[in-house]
Amino acid sequence: MSTKGAYKQKIEAQLELVQANLEVLKAKAKNATADVRISYSNEIESLEHNYAKVQSKLGELGEAGEEAWEHLKEDIENSWDSLRAYAKKTTDNIN
Repeated sequence: MSTKGAYKQKIEAQLELVQANLEVLKAKAKNATADVRISYSNEIESLEHNYAKVQSKLGELGEAGEEAWEHLKEDIENSWDSLRAYAKKTTDNIN
């Protein structure tokens, strides 16, 4: 497997974990009071937006040639770091 392919698989696996956590957060939001549910919904919406951004970057990575993907790697890393930090913050706020 190429380095690009391995890197893409790594990020995809991490995204799967974020998606699973997102589903747990959605379930918790459903069981919360109305005021708290609104707050959770805003947090979850922002998290979903960041998640979609990383997925979009991975799509670009999949289309990039073997040599060009290195240029996308930094952008993906920045998006991933942002998503990971926001996911932790959201999880901490909801738990």
